[in-house]
Amino acid sequence: MLRTVAVVALDGVATFELGVLAEVFGTDRTADGFPAHRFRVCSPDGAAVRTSSGFHLTPHTDLGAVEDADLVAVPAHQHGTTAPGCVLDALRRAAERGAYLFSVCSGAFLLGEAGLLDGRKCTTHWRYVDELQRRHPTARVQCNSLYVQDGKLLTSAGTAAGIDACLHLIRQEHGSATATRLARRMVVPPHRDGGQSQYVEAPIPKAPEAPTLEPVLEWLIGHLDRPTTVEDLAARAGMSPRTFARRFRAETGTTPHDWLTNQRLLLARRLLEDTALTVEAVADRAGFGDAAALRHHFTRRIGTTPHAYRTTFRDRVTAH
Repeated sequence: MLRTVAVVALDGVATFELGVLAEVFGTDRTADGFPAHRFRVCSPDGAAVRTSSGFHLTPHTDLGAVEDADLVAVPAHQHGTTAPGCVLDALRRAAERGAYLFSVCSGAFLLGEAGLLDGRKCTTHWRYVDELQRRHPTARVQCNSLYVQDGKLLTSAGTAAGIDACLHLIRQEHGSATATRLARRMVVPPHRDGGQSQYVEAPIPKAPEAPTLEPVLEWLIGHLDRPTTVEDLAARAGMSPRTFARRFRAETGTTPHDWLTNQRLLLARRLLEDTALTVEAVADRAGFGDAAALRHHFTRRIGTTPHAYRTTFRDRVTAH
């Protein structure tokens, strides 16, 4: 049973992500029937740390709290700096004795620095997934997940995804009923569908730097609603279909079909966010033909349905 929680706070610790952990595990709700957790925030020497918001925070204790904690959590922090060796050693010892290791957002970099992501599934904020993969090439970084559990290793994406991961852990350790009651108390959904892709900023791009194909790509972006074949595009570029496909991959890094599908999804997302068009009309204007095709590609690549996506961002939809 999850009873003791230690949160490692370093200079630059993110206040919201630390607050998420304190809200879920550090708030005493035993009077309302919720389980109790012995919650301790610790720093390398027990001294105050500077937060990302500029004020200083005084922890409960030093790293001694990590040694017997059932859960050791690392909130987001400034991940460009090297962590003290004593912190990395404490995290490794916690992993060796079977404690849960849990990172929120860029806290994953600290777990990676301790060697705890090697060969493991993990995630972080979508802005940092490429950097995390570069720094830890053997880690199995899941770029579209809100949170990922690999045994006793739990990593979450940015900010609010830490709440999702906390509720997942509560559900796993204390049961679904407790997690649902806690979510209701916190006024958050017990479970969110989809992945990070639906929250990534996705402006309709200008034609990429593709010296040979730029005129064709520019035309494509302006005519995404039209049915288009590789043969049509090859003719427009004055090439054979085979030469065009080879040149396309060389200049864009992907196939014509994959590139076109991605551009159509970008347009569909903008239409769902910024207009009141029906899903069928969005599908037509984005070049998918019908709502079924849009749903298929949207679910496969964005991780949610067009309707659910619009509901999530409905405050951004205009009245016309």
